[in-house]
Amino acid sequence: MSAPSMEERQACWGARDQYWKCLDEHAEDAAECRQIRLTFEARCPQQWVKYFDKRRDYLKYKEQLQEGQYLPPKKTEETATHT
Repeated sequence: MSAPSMEERQACWGARDQYWKCLDEHAEDAAECRQIRLTFEARCPQQWVKYFDKRRDYLKYKEQLQEGQYLPPKKTEETATHT
């Protein structure tokens, strides 16, 4: 597989930015952004899509930490008994 051209990279980044903007505007409701997600997946290599998904999760986590809004998941009975 050859590296994407400059035009392909720009199209991918634009699709990513549109998808992320849609998620921001719809409170992370992926169902509202389904069509934009399909465009994002069509314009970007699969590995890039995986990377961008992980990157967004990390950036959102980091933002919550910095704002003091991150709450770690509560322990369930099962995890509490195994620790």
